[in-house]
Amino acid sequence: MDKDGRLERIEAALAHALRAVEELSEVVARQDAELARLSRRVGQLLEREAEREADAGGTIPIADQRPPHW
Repeated sequence: MDKDGRLERIEAALAHALRAVEELSEVVARQDAELARLSRRVGQLLEREAEREADAGGTIPIADQRPPHW
């Protein structure tokens, strides 16, 4: 096993590892943006539902009601 061949294999492995890290970093960045978007959307939906329940009158909010089988 010569040193040049070993060095080339190490460099190739490092290049593949760096590419994998960059790809994973992009995936994480996309997932972070998607998570932030979905979190905002859930917040909007919760606010909208709270307003709808408040407009319904003096009823107990659905989230606080016992299920019908209780």
